[in-house]
Amino acid sequence: FSPRPTYEDYQKTAEWLLCHTEYRPKVAVICGSGLGGLADKLTQPQFFDYSEIPNFPLSTVPGHAGRLVFGILSGKVCVMMQGRFHAYEGYPLWKVTFPIRVFQLIGVDTLVVTNAAGGLNPKFEVGDIMLIRDHINLPGFCGQNPLIGPNDERFGVRFPAMSDAYDRTMQEKALITWKQMGEKRALQEGTYVMLTGPNFETVAECRLLQKLGADAVGMSTVPEVIVARHCGLRVFGFSLITNKVVMDYESLETANHEEVLEAGKQAAQKLEKFVTTLVGSIPLHGSTR
Repeated sequence: FSPRPTYEDYQKTAEWLLCHTEYRPKVAVICGSGLGGLADKLTQPQFFDYSEIPNFPLSTVPGHAGRLVFGILSGKVCVMMQGRFHAYEGYPLWKVTFPIRVFQLIGVDTLVVTNAAGGLNPKFEVGDIMLIRDHINLPGFCGQNPLIGPNDERFGVRFPAMSDAYDRTMQEKALITWKQMGEKRALQEGTYVMLTGPNFETVAECRLLQKLGADAVGMSTVPEVIVARHCGLRVFGFSLITNKVVMDYESLETANHEEVLEAGKQAAQKLEKFVTTLVGSIPLHGSTR
């Protein structure tokens, strides 16, 4: 196992990025499976492969390009992760979340998370977008949390609150923006539950997750949100519902990653337009507008 990074390791990566780009982003966006097209919306983009950034992990999942993109979106300077890291790739959670603290050190104050997820809520259809109101950190129930280990007060407090993890002002703006877009389907809202994967869920597991109050299930996002809130970033995010989970033993359907990417392709443009508009309405730090 590689040793856990020190504050100086995060600083070294942040300084490398600040030396290699003139951009000073305030907004970071994590693009989920099949949602890397969001980065194509950036004007005057500047790309860095994860392999060239000191201390950065590498993304190994199809549908994740594995690069950091700086640029302008809706008048805001942004940095986007085209591809995230997952526990199922073999990474400890501190490594999965390594970029978040680097973003904070380069001046980011808002994190936008997106993911592809399975719909647990029976009202959801494939292609729906769910505004994440809350999450269930199921790996956290089993002792898997990115904040385990010594706490560095320079990032945040030992026991951070998570009852306000997802910014309520941005949630309200999201609902207004969606109405203005005039989409046929309503913007869904709900709770995202994380499992570590990489296998998709059994029927019994899906039934349990539904009983726990989860509306969508995936294998990412929660660790990044925990670390972002720990270091004081504003967070909001969306799940693209790419498949409906199998809840019935009579069903012959099974979930697969190709289906996830295909459904993502069809609905991604809608999410890209939505996020682009919302980024323009993110208040500058210290203001509520």
